[in-house]
Amino acid sequence: MKRYFALLIISAVLLTPFSSCKKDKGDPPLLPPAGSMAIDFSNFDQPGKGDYSVMDSKNTPNSNWELAAGAALLWKVIIYSTLAVPVQAFQLAIDEQPVNIGDKTWEWNATTTVLNVTYNARFTGQVTASNNVWKMYVTKEGSGGFSDFLWFEGTSNPDGTSGQWKLYESPANPVEIVKIDWTAVSGTAASVKYTFTKTGNTFAGSNIEYGVTQNSLNAYYSIYYYNSTAEDFFDMDVEWSSTLKNGRVKCPKVFGDTEWHCWDSNYLNADCG
Repeated sequence: MKRYFALLIISAVLLTPFSSCKKDKGDPPLLPPAGSMAIDFSNFDQPGKGDYSVMDSKNTPNSNWELAAGAALLWKVIIYSTLAVPVQAFQLAIDEQPVNIGDKTWEWNATTTVLNVTYNARFTGQVTASNNVWKMYVTKEGSGGFSDFLWFEGTSNPDGTSGQWKLYESPANPVEIVKIDWTAVSGTAASVKYTFTKTGNTFAGSNIEYGVTQNSLNAYYSIYYYNSTAEDFFDMDVEWSSTLKNGRVKCPKVFGDTEWHCWDSNYLNADCG
């Protein structure tokens, strides 16, 4: 009888699921969409006849498009010249498989090359009680290299519908330069708003919001920026078709009215009627 009970005990131990001895690591946090840092400038890359000056382009055949392109160009320069590395690193890292590193934190790793320089990215996401917390560390190889620079960080809702990024200028000057607020629908970015936050700069407070809609002019910018020629802040609204390329712009301080001013699919000024 004793032998019988001993066998029962041993069997019970052997049949106990080993998972009970392991901690459930759970699932990684829902990633922000790749587009949460991206603004589409493609409709404003065509060569224009003007000089992108909001004060001097009124008399050119495509001045309405040029006005919008000039304001967009200011932001394109900031994004591509200062933030190209962290933005590209993020878009590559989220395509990789994450590894659990403990404390409800997951890590994605990627390598990118910008201007023949190699950067290693380490992107972490931590699940907390109220939101997901994200951090991007970047290491530069070779001359002038640096290690584990926190290039941006942010938070997002657990359901991935909205969030915010804070990006820092550079390892040499690690101050906040841009804040990004974003929203998403079904895992795709619906709106992205860049705000220039670096203090001591006349451009500080300037912002651009990009988004997509279901309208015939299905893409838009809402821009508030410092115009150095006028030494004043300008408000501008831009709407365009991402397929037909026609669009319209509204800027009271340039046009002296609150009406829309349009361009056609060839980027030439057109009647809005």
